[in-house]
Amino acid sequence: MAPQILWIGLGNMGRGMVKNLVEKGNLDKPVILYNRTKKRAEELAAKLPAGKTEVVDSVEEGLKKADIVFNIVSNDAAVKGVFDTLLKGDVSGKLFIECSTIAPETTEEVAKLVTDKGAQFIASPIFGAPAAAEAGQLVFVPAGPKSGIEKLRPYIKGVMGKAEIPFEDKPVGTSLKLKLLGNSFILNMVTVLGEGYTVAEKAGVGADALKQFVDLLFGGIYSVYSERMIKGTYWQMEEPLFSANNARKDAGHARNLAKSVGAELKLLEVSDEYLKSVAEHAGGDKGDIAGIYGAARKNAGLKFENDA
Repeated sequence: MAPQILWIGLGNMGRGMVKNLVEKGNLDKPVILYNRTKKRAEELAAKLPAGKTEVVDSVEEGLKKADIVFNIVSNDAAVKGVFDTLLKGDVSGKLFIECSTIAPETTEEVAKLVTDKGAQFIASPIFGAPAAAEAGQLVFVPAGPKSGIEKLRPYIKGVMGKAEIPFEDKPVGTSLKLKLLGNSFILNMVTVLGEGYTVAEKAGVGADALKQFVDLLFGGIYSVYSERMIKGTYWQMEEPLFSANNARKDAGHARNLAKSVGAELKLLEVSDEYLKSVAEHAGGDKGDIAGIYGAARKNAGLKFENDA
């Protein structure tokens, strides 16, 4: 008999993950959905097969029925708030899978609170954009007891993900350290692209020619972010794929990680300055990280918005 799952957090990653969990997860009970804004949970449930989900009004209500609890919310404070509520109930024997991108120290702190209450905790941040979540092509990075990771695995490959980078029986904060380093690569890449396209435009090379170079030599995620810049998606989108606020949060955690081991991530300081500009222009929760291109344009005397 498959376990009952409670899912907390239906942002642009959580929605795609739940869709694949419901459609491919081989479940015999509905996935219980909770979101701070209930309407978002109801809208998602309406798009999925009837009887495959159940929307609840509170995490306490969902917790009573759940064997496994997935949580994916925006920041450290939100994670702590969720677990402050969850741990007031009976959690003995349950498995908590934390997918949010937060500080390793926060993860370790929450994990101790959970295990002290007789439950199991796995940290499993994910790599991939919302499109990858929708397509079931995420990379999971689970850390914690091997027995807990084994319970998560049926929902990774072929369901919500394409692969995993496991840290079996390793401290749960380890996976967050990798996640933060990975996100630092992404932020630095977006910064290089944003600056490059700005200079290409001002120097008479043109964005299209530089895009051809990027496609031919790099492709993949470099091309995806290039499209978001050149086509103006970075300023036209209604909901960011990766908000400036969340990116700045991740950059701060990554820089603290480096500092804690006597190292530096100097390039992130540049990315963070651009992200600050994006947040000031578009709003921290509205501006997308591809807006670094717009910030670079402003620094060069151009409009934040391109003419796409």
